[in-house]
Amino acid sequence: MTMSTRGQHGPFTLAVSSEMVFRDLPPTERVRRLTALDVQVEIWDWTTHDIDALVATRDEGAVFSSMTGYIRGGLVDPAAAEELLATAEQSIPVAKRLGIPRLNLHGTGLDGTGQAVVPVEEVTGPMWLAARDTLARVAELGERHDVVFVLENLNRAVDHPGVPFARAADCLALVSAVDHPHLRLMLDLYHAQIGEGNLIELCRSALPWVGEIQVADVPGRCEPGTGEINYPAVARALAEMGYTGTIGLEGWASGDPTAAVESFRAAFTV
Repeated sequence: MTMSTRGQHGPFTLAVSSEMVFRDLPPTERVRRLTALDVQVEIWDWTTHDIDALVATRDEGAVFSSMTGYIRGGLVDPAAAEELLATAEQSIPVAKRLGIPRLNLHGTGLDGTGQAVVPVEEVTGPMWLAARDTLARVAELGERHDVVFVLENLNRAVDHPGVPFARAADCLALVSAVDHPHLRLMLDLYHAQIGEGNLIELCRSALPWVGEIQVADVPGRCEPGTGEINYPAVARALAEMGYTGTIGLEGWASGDPTAAVESFRAAFTV
């Protein structure tokens, strides 16, 4: 297994969030465990990690797939937009050191528990236009540095109340309006199932703008097979659509973490 093929299983490349599995282990050991299971690794806030230690795991074969691409800021308020752009630019050298191709964004900054730093209950027309303009600048930043920023949909009902532009349809509207190869959609099917459903058709409509697909089951946000989503059917549909990108497990292990990763792999091996 070479680093270039790490995580390739059939048409998809599989990755797992190291923030959500093997949580009793230090971060670098989580990376090693996931690498041994032949998946790529995703991280969230890079400022909480020992980057030198993570870089060292690359020499052992680890491949990093995505990370949070900003530290603070938001898409709408002018000061917040400037902060998002500035901290996104700070994040790029870290992504380069880790070989990470995708930097994740949200509708607004999230705190340490995933809650909106500045909750928004009603998104106005001017907010939409401001968000589009901010994301266009983000895309230009990505182009200058040859990285891709991805905008992730979230659910407001269970995990992230008050986050604007949260639905997959909202994120898709913004990403498609900017229509730039360095701004894509991080399509999270766990969040979409709670907020919208109709996952296979959602994937089909979003596919031209998808940078990565993330998954977890509903309810509980654990690995495929623990809830109501028929992920093997989703996997088959994605393969039939011609999707050959990354699928990331951003979910908790319902029990043994190794078994959770294996269940994820089984669901997306077509």
